[in-house]
Amino acid sequence: MIKGITHVSAIASGAEFDRVASLFSALGFEQGKGWQDAAGRGSAFLAPVGNLEFVTGRAPAVPTVLIEVTQLDHVRSLVEKWLLTSYRSEEIADILSAAELTHWNSRLFSVQISPELRIGFWQSENPLHDLPEALEGDLSAANMRFAVVTTRWNTVITDRLLQGSLDALHRSGAAKADIEVVRVPGAWEVPNAARTLAESKKFDAIITLGCLLRGETAHYEAIYNEVARGIGQSQQETGIPHAFGVLTCETLEQALDRAGLKAGNKGFEAASAAIEMVSIQRKLAAKNGGGKK
Repeated sequence: MIKGITHVSAIASGAEFDRVASLFSALGFEQGKGWQDAAGRGSAFLAPVGNLEFVTGRAPAVPTVLIEVTQLDHVRSLVEKWLLTSYRSEEIADILSAAELTHWNSRLFSVQISPELRIGFWQSENPLHDLPEALEGDLSAANMRFAVVTTRWNTVITDRLLQGSLDALHRSGAAKADIEVVRVPGAWEVPNAARTLAESKKFDAIITLGCLLRGETAHYEAIYNEVARGIGQSQQETGIPHAFGVLTCETLEQALDRAGLKAGNKGFEAASAAIEMVSIQRKLAAKNGGGKK
């Protein structure tokens, strides 16, 4: 069936042909298979993607050949440099247009490559243009069950984190009866409680909260590493999303900032991440033909 599209353009002279070929080589086109016989010659330049577009009702508003690029301004500079080898700078304004916005959310410039050929170069202003559509989670917590593990140690911080988490869950539609809060002595005990809750299969996600403040010994690093490892291992082995809201800070002031004063509330952020991950898991399960809808 269809394999590709080739646009063939005539060039008036051999010298002009060589100039055009030099420009396309400088722009990085892959050289295709050329040909030559007694009557003339041809040269192919390959691009990864090709399109064939038809227009009716009005004349096309763009050149008949359009090349999509990245770094449009850099490409225009290369084309201008190429034109300066044959034209005076004051002549280029009639040959090379400025890069301007289009009505189709792109920027475009055009250049009169030869008397017979005008080419447009364009770049989408949408950073996600032509990328695969991403599957994303929703932030609706309706009909989801959550367990929140928090600590009694450093409650001046963890109670603020808990408040943020509950706020995020309720704002997103979670029912009070669908949220269970478990308090453990300190951060060291968080992974054990999280694992027990996850293995119960009663909850769609576990939200872990805690606060570790650096002291004058290596105790801080040892605790944090084991807490992070334990929570991550529980998530991987049970398949239940675990949102990480355990703060690791140098000072109490830094912890307060991350618990709602200056840098947002990490408990709120952890709960939001948990909701989104449950949504993603359900969508993936539905897409693959099973699981919760």
